[in-house]
Amino acid sequence: MRKLRIRTYFLLSLVLFLSLPWIFFVAAHFITTQSLHIGGNRPDSYTVHMVAAFAGLLLAFFLVGVRMRKLLLMPLERMSQAARKIAEGDLDVQLPQSTIREVAEVRDGFEVMVNGLQSAHQKQAELEEERRFVIAAVAHDLRTPLFALRGYLDGLEQGIARTPEQAAKYVAVCKEKSAQLDRLVEDLFAFTKIEYRETELSENTADLHDIVQKSIDSLEPQAQQKHISILAHYGMDDCVIRGDAHLLERAISNLLDNAVRYTPAYGRILVQCRRKEDRAAFTIRDSGPGFGPEELRRIFEPLYRGEQSRNRATGGAGLGLTISQRIIHRHGGELVAGNHPDGGAILTVWLPADNR
Repeated sequence: MRKLRIRTYFLLSLVLFLSLPWIFFVAAHFITTQSLHIGGNRPDSYTVHMVAAFAGLLLAFFLVGVRMRKLLLMPLERMSQAARKIAEGDLDVQLPQSTIREVAEVRDGFEVMVNGLQSAHQKQAELEEERRFVIAAVAHDLRTPLFALRGYLDGLEQGIARTPEQAAKYVAVCKEKSAQLDRLVEDLFAFTKIEYRETELSENTADLHDIVQKSIDSLEPQAQQKHISILAHYGMDDCVIRGDAHLLERAISNLLDNAVRYTPAYGRILVQCRRKEDRAAFTIRDSGPGFGPEELRRIFEPLYRGEQSRNRATGGAGLGLTISQRIIHRHGGELVAGNHPDGGAILTVWLPADNR
């Protein structure tokens, strides 16, 4: 149905106000005189004609009032009621239709607002559910190293470790468990900061080559313990990006840590960094078993651990890849996981390059 503006209804109403009394006047004159000639009216019929015109005016007011109440006042009243329900938290409201364009535009604006509120409410509910799930899962993961740490400390206190070798072993286990606790807490803290946008991105420029090299240097001791070689190949072009170098280093370190942790001993990790047109890219390929089909589908879900490559024995909370993905997304980039045709897992990151 075509919608008209209020001024159009006003003009139509004005026409009705002017024409209906005149129609009633002429009709009364014709009934009393059987003629359409207006001049020469008798004085006694003049009153009848004026009463008829006044009746026509009242009928015009009645018709216009009923019509405007249906088209204008009732939709506005219903939208007012809907606004009160929305204020009370009821977002499942029915908004009225109207053939007046201005009222329809207000209604459409209300609908956009309600849809936005519903989307925001749903997103907030999902974030809250995810937050509770993450906290509960990480709290559960914290129990294992805490119990082990307390047990070994009790053993040291009670003198169960009688020889220096046993005491050194107990201390080494305690240090390992404390490092595992530190990693869990750090992952949880980083995940929360990234999820709720508590950190502002730095707008400084940074060289992606330097960021990748710092991440490799920080993971080198861990790789050496498993006799894993990390080979880095950088392209000839500069890979300058704009963003927070610290956050990006954290993201890349998580990816490298994942590769080192699940690459078998005496394996190797290949890191390539290059620039392609207006994007900077780097890939991390390991010589491990790669990702399974289910892992590829859920690899970036918080706390997801695959049967082969993610389990609590490694000390991870299952948040590393999730944190990396969200950091990279915040920088306008993309993180993709896959398997190399020659074997092994491969993680590819694309970031917007700084062209200034």
